[in-house]
Amino acid sequence: MTTEQKKQPQAAAVKGAVKSTVRKTAEGKTAAGKSSDGKTVTVTLVRSINGTRESHRATVRGLGLRRMNSTSTLEDTPAVRGMINKVSYLVKVA
Repeated sequence: MTTEQKKQPQAAAVKGAVKSTVRKTAEGKTAAGKSSDGKTVTVTLVRSINGTRESHRATVRGLGLRRMNSTSTLEDTPAVRGMINKVSYLVKVA
C-alpha cells in the first residue's frame, strides 16, 4: 500500500465530520446549537469587481455575489459584517 492510498480514507472521514455539523436538528438549530432563525442582511453588488484587488474579488464571491445587481441574503453575523465592511465600496446593504 502506498501512502496515497492510506490518506484517502482519512480525507473521507473528515468530509463526513464536516457534513454532520451542518445538519439541522428537529428544532431548526444547527448541530453547533445556534438557531438558523436569526436576523438576515441583504447585499447587492452595485459596482463591478474589474480592477479591484484579488482578495476583494474573493470576498464578493464569498458573499454569494456573482455579477452586477446580483443579490444575496445572508445571516447577520460578525463574519459577514466584516466581509461587507471590506468591500463596502462595491456593495449596497438593504
